[in-house]
Amino acid sequence: MRSPQGYGSRFGFASLLALPLVPIATEASAHVKWFCAFDVAGQPRGLEQVLCADFEWLVALSLLCLMFGCLAEGTPLGTALLNALDRVTSRVRADTETLVRATLGFFFVSLWSLGGIILTPELKTDAAWIPWLQLGLAALLIWRQTMALTGLGIVFLFGYATWTYGVFHLADYPVFLGVAAYLVLTGTGRTLFGIRPLDVVRYAAAVTLMWASVEKWAYPDWTAPLIAAKPQMTMGASPELFMKAAGVIEFTLAFALVWTPLVRRTSAVILAAVFISAIFEFGKVDAIGHSGIIVVLLGIAADDARTAVRVRDVALAPAWYGAALAGFLTLYYVGHALLFGAPAGLAGVPVI
Repeated sequence: MRSPQGYGSRFGFASLLALPLVPIATEASAHVKWFCAFDVAGQPRGLEQVLCADFEWLVALSLLCLMFGCLAEGTPLGTALLNALDRVTSRVRADTETLVRATLGFFFVSLWSLGGIILTPELKTDAAWIPWLQLGLAALLIWRQTMALTGLGIVFLFGYATWTYGVFHLADYPVFLGVAAYLVLTGTGRTLFGIRPLDVVRYAAAVTLMWASVEKWAYPDWTAPLIAAKPQMTMGASPELFMKAAGVIEFTLAFALVWTPLVRRTSAVILAAVFISAIFEFGKVDAIGHSGIIVVLLGIAADDARTAVRVRDVALAPAWYGAALAGFLTLYYVGHALLFGAPAGLAGVPVI
């Protein structure tokens, strides 16, 4: 039998393999709308510019990495890595609910202190009652019996922000609905049609990050001021290639969150690491805005639920990845065309 130290060293080696992703993914984790000017109604870059040769080889490389993780699942190496993860994250797993409540409490108290914000930094409001409501939601997290009320409050704030800023803008943030569901389900001791609360928020986080990655391809120019201020982020690549790579990495890691245990837990570790590293680059606003998704990712990384890995989980990974990629691109571009008018290449799409 291998020693726990052996398992830990294997896990550490596997984590080192992901380090080259950190410089690119750090930028990907910073929400550009919090730091740069943007126009949601502006026309996105045409699909013919997105689906170019660079995009194709980046996707192919990401698929190779995904398949490597899938193939490791169920092998002695995969089992060793899962065992190492179980040991390293045991404390987080035991206290996941407490960590979520404490982090969300910090989040809402910070929003109250800043004032004039609905859930995220770019959603400004003049309504004086919003900060006080958010302070009240923080207070309700003190007791397990009332945490469900905080979840309902998040749903209300999400609906209010949608009414104020529009459906397309709030499509960036379904993770809030996932967190709300987690609070309600955990507080009431229920599941969602048999789906665990942590899995509900895991799916919501995956959808949020996949949508955000498409936005990086559709509006790379939004990030131009950040790249101009921090040119070292591109590591010598052109801004165009850098943004495509950042989006592909984020999309792949987000897709991995809905896949098999080893793949999703490894993805959660990498995403949590790059979100945390982004705080050192972008400061307090980034720390507050991303605190909720960071604690969710830590909970996913610590989740020790295991399922038997089947051959089809490996074989179907590229097909499901391709379907998700096509689906999110279609949803983003068609949704934008329906709401704001069709860009070049989508002239035949009806407008409302």
